Amino acid sequence: MDAMPSHTVAPDSRPAENAGSKGGDALLDVLMVGTGEYTTGFVGGGASGSDKKVGVVGLTMFDLRRRGKVGKLSMVGTSGQKFPAIREHLHKNISQVYNNLDTSFESYPANDVRDANAYKAAIDAMSPGSAITIFTPDTTHYAIALYAIERKIHVLITKPAVKTLAHHQALVAAAKEHGVFVYIEHHKRFDPAYADARFKSQKLGDFNYFYSYMSQPKSQLETFKAWAGVDSDISYYLNSHHIDICESMVSDLGYTPVKVSASASKGVAVELGCDPITEDTISLLVHWVKKSDPSKHATAVYTASWTAPQKAGVHSNQYFHYMASSGEIRIDQAKRGYDVADDNLGNGLMWYNPFYMKYAPDEEGNFSGQGGYGYVSFEKFVDGCRLVNREGPKALEKLDQRGLPTLANTIATTAILEAGRRAIDEGREVGIKETEAGWALV
Repeated sequence: MDAMPSHTVAPDSRPAENAGSKGGDALLDVLMVGTGEYTTGFVGGGASGSDKKVGVVGLTMFDLRRRGKVGKLSMVGTSGQKFPAIREHLHKNISQVYNNLDTSFESYPANDVRDANAYKAAIDAMSPGSAITIFTPDTTHYAIALYAIERKIHVLITKPAVKTLAHHQALVAAAKEHGVFVYIEHHKRFDPAYADARFKSQKLGDFNYFYSYMSQPKSQLETFKAWAGVDSDISYYLNSHHIDICESMVSDLGYTPVKVSASASKGVAVELGCDPITEDTISLLVHWVKKSDPSKHATAVYTASWTAPQKAGVHSNQYFHYMASSGEIRIDQAKRGYDVADDNLGNGLMWYNPFYMKYAPDEEGNFSGQGGYGYVSFEKFVDGCRLVNREGPKALEKLDQRGLPTLANTIATTAILEAGRRAIDEGREVGIKETEAGWALV
């Protein structure tokens, strides 16, 4: 079978009220790069064992197509052999659950081909002004994003954007040159509690202290065993959430990170079969300074682990404590006041998070998770792409000013993450310098 879809939806097969696009905007064609847990929920030959059993990216894009914002959809991985099973998985767990929601897509490479560079053919098949989403190992983000940007394709990258400050700033320059929207999928910015906390933090005076913790159970190391600790680490994977949240809270107050030290725990992941270099838990200690008054300093500690207990009842612990000169904020978003006891579960009690992705259908049987902050994050990207397609590159500055997690608004996060990695590898404190010429590590 070739790389074309096994079944294509005719333009008039969508419900009349969803056909076309609102306000005369052209529908956004989207290529999903990466076919794993986050895109499809398909892992190891079946549905993921995590809370993303039907994925996030694909389901959201299928629904945005139903709603008349997204047009042609395609998907690319490294092995075409997976696509028949993925299509069956999506049909069974999405189409048959949500009122026959259309899950058709074009696929690359062909079903009998394995090709690590298949993303190039898939991007080459797109028109300028289309978009891609990148959910692949961290080391691949830069090459894929740059290839798309140079062909005037808008890009969404899962966090972390890239692993190095040099690559991040190179993408900023390329995106500006080619007039495209590049967005980092920092969905925690759209968690209602986190968003409200960011707003309230602006009235609490000078930044003083921030502590965060985020974890996932050891079972995730099975999902990530191919790259965990080798291509990337738990700090890039999870600390990136809270570093971005903290940076988005304090940058408007005039604070910038100036130096980073780090510490890592090891042993558990290695015993589970991961590469010997894999760390279990990483803590970054970041020193912040107020640019307008260098006598004012702040401290932040970001900790992330992927060796949390298997039966903790939550897929991800996630909380932070923010302290300022005239107040403090504490958020614990792990249990959220919603728990389910089920005799069929090995641990009996689970705390779910429908605020991220709500998978229950509405009263008509349609997917109804449009208010979940995971969904909202993707819809804001789609809306941003369509805005740039309508108004031209001048809209890019407008999107930056809205405080969205664009490339320009996430440079400090990449600087901290790379500084943390280098601090562990080199056994030293790593400095961060922000100048008119750009950012640099010292």
